[in-house]
Amino acid sequence: MSVALQIGERLIAAEEVLPLLAGYRMLPQFIQELLIDQAIASIECTPEETAEACEQFYVQTQITDEKARRTWLGRYGMTEEQLQALATRGVRIEKFKQATWGLKLESYFLSRKGQLDKVIYSLIRTKDVGIAQELYFRILEGEQSLGELARVYSQGPEAQTDGLIGPVELSVPHPTLAQLLTLSQPGQLCPPTRVGEWLVLVRLEKFIPAQLDEAMRRRLLDECFNTWLADQLEKLGSISFAPSTSASTAP
Repeated sequence: MSVALQIGERLIAAEEVLPLLAGYRMLPQFIQELLIDQAIASIECTPEETAEACEQFYVQTQITDEKARRTWLGRYGMTEEQLQALATRGVRIEKFKQATWGLKLESYFLSRKGQLDKVIYSLIRTKDVGIAQELYFRILEGEQSLGELARVYSQGPEAQTDGLIGPVELSVPHPTLAQLLTLSQPGQLCPPTRVGEWLVLVRLEKFIPAQLDEAMRRRLLDECFNTWLADQLEKLGSISFAPSTSASTAP
């Protein structure tokens, strides 16, 4: 038996490590990290980037002095080289994201913009067709405000906010409701519309178009990266263990 690890009095053979990871449900995360490391293997940091990343990591993990670092390395079973690789890993991942999707980000943003735009809207929901019609005409004729009626008649949490919801991205509301809001002008009250089990009265208050600013760029790069990683994991399919070749077979 080839001993890979000793925990207290227990000796763990090399061929036991992967089954143990699987038993503790740690194998998918282990494989995911391996896939990331393969992807960033050719990505390098400048000396300045390395020094800054290491310094930040030391501060975050409270190992700013040599003794604390040696203790930390012993606890995690790591070498100095592995510590540096870990400290710079985030920087190398960000470089990989930018190199892979940075030039495609604008077109990706445009394809997603319809879901990223935000709206503020007012809503009344009810299951009673007659009430929905009556409230619609009361609002149109100026008898009562939508907010007043929402407090009394709306059967959702919006009753606590005078019917006001948002700002939320257009991917958040029910698709039928999102389509109504997309086609509406601010201040326009839509007639009672069936949305799932509800009849809703909705009025767009404000449309807030998404902008490809720095925060949005970071978010979309993360989306692209996470989608890519999920695809890589999907391609692997189910996990199986190759038989050990270390054991000899008797003649």
